[in-house]
Amino acid sequence: MVISSMRVIAGIAKGRRLYSPKGKAIRPTSDRVKEAIFNIIGPGVKNKNVLDAFAGTGGLGIEALSRGAQAAYFIDSAAPAIELTNKNLEITGLQGYAVVIRADVNKALKNLVKKGLKFDLIFLDPPYRISVSFLDAILFMLSSSLLSTDGLLILEHSIKTKIKPVAGLEIDSTRSYGDTAVTFYRKKG
Repeated sequence: MVISSMRVIAGIAKGRRLYSPKGKAIRPTSDRVKEAIFNIIGPGVKNKNVLDAFAGTGGLGIEALSRGAQAAYFIDSAAPAIELTNKNLEITGLQGYAVVIRADVNKALKNLVKKGLKFDLIFLDPPYRISVSFLDAILFMLSSSLLSTDGLLILEHSIKTKIKPVAGLEIDSTRSYGDTAVTFYRKKG
């Protein structure tokens, strides 16, 4: 793990450089994509409950906390990702607003459902090699049980991934940034 050129873009931790992984096992969201996402969301982060699934370095959830989110849950199954997320929360001083969970994402989401938690903003940044059927199952669980009524779900994926409709969600828009695409979902109705 090394301090990288990745940084918090705005808010109370603005300018803080984040730790990133050595090698390619974890693919952090680039500053360019992160900035674009938060420009689209705008001030809609303030006082929101956030979920950062497949958290990696925790960059998206940390950016939301820096911009005024009330709390953020970070989920990842990989020990190095959890270590990076914890380290980045520590150097930004935002650990008091975070819950970090090391577990299989599917199991962790089921536990959050059992606890009756709802999230206003969900970041989903799975590995690009994830199976479409597994991704569809996760999206359905998020939309039916964890996304609040006025919530926004943001999926980062390869531009090669074919995004299909998901029950309970409508696609607001999809934006492309090089090899990365970002799809914004809202609850139907």
